[in-house]
Amino acid sequence: MEKSDTMNFYAVIIGTEILNGRRVDKHFAFLKNELAKYEHELFASFVIKDNAELMKRTYQLIKEDKNAVIFSFGGIGSTPDDLTREVASEVFRKAKLQTHEKFKKDIIEKFGSEAFPHRIHMADLPPNARLLHNPVNNMSGFSLDNRFFFMPGFPSMSHPMVTEIIKNHFNKAKKKYRHTLKAQTSENTLIPLMQKLPKSIELSSLPIFIDNKPNVELSLSGIDNEELKKYFAMFTQELKQKKILFELI
Repeated sequence: MEKSDTMNFYAVIIGTEILNGRRVDKHFAFLKNELAKYEHELFASFVIKDNAELMKRTYQLIKEDKNAVIFSFGGIGSTPDDLTREVASEVFRKAKLQTHEKFKKDIIEKFGSEAFPHRIHMADLPPNARLLHNPVNNMSGFSLDNRFFFMPGFPSMSHPMVTEIIKNHFNKAKKKYRHTLKAQTSENTLIPLMQKLPKSIELSSLPIFIDNKPNVELSLSGIDNEELKKYFAMFTQELKQKKILFELI
């Protein structure tokens, strides 16, 4: 992937057992925190069933974003509900799976005759896939185009992969600045000013009720701190003029 100032990081967490409560997701928080170490943020996160059509639609939606980077967890094993390899090949390569000879060799070395007839199919990957090392049992994940990363659902296997991927491929980002205030008024008071913000500034407005009275926590973030301070001052000046109490956070 050509390095861009804008990279939209997506998490796709595949697992019917998460949605029905049999397991608790551990990927979202980990990925969010690992990205934050390098000043990155998640753009979107999906938790979906092991359903081929749903997976296809989800991957296709993300693929249409030219700045997308995917971290996909789950569905790369050898059981009938492991659909990620086939769906990824269809969406990202428009081709059938091909045997990855290095991965095939790794599977045979680990399992011997027990690699057949099922485990061996884990080596069927999308064309031109690159292996992602699995530190637990050497049963690899895979990547496509250095921007679409597919890993096991087990955190002990996938999380070291995430750490290495981010460290090796996405270790630089422009620093983001943030200015936040909490005011004793409703969001409605500040909406006209919110509408004046340029697209380069990210707005977060959180309504809060304190003693049954409306308050708002307003936060602006962006990479140009001078621009950010200018627009943040627009809000503080408005609050002062209207004699609305506020505090900086």
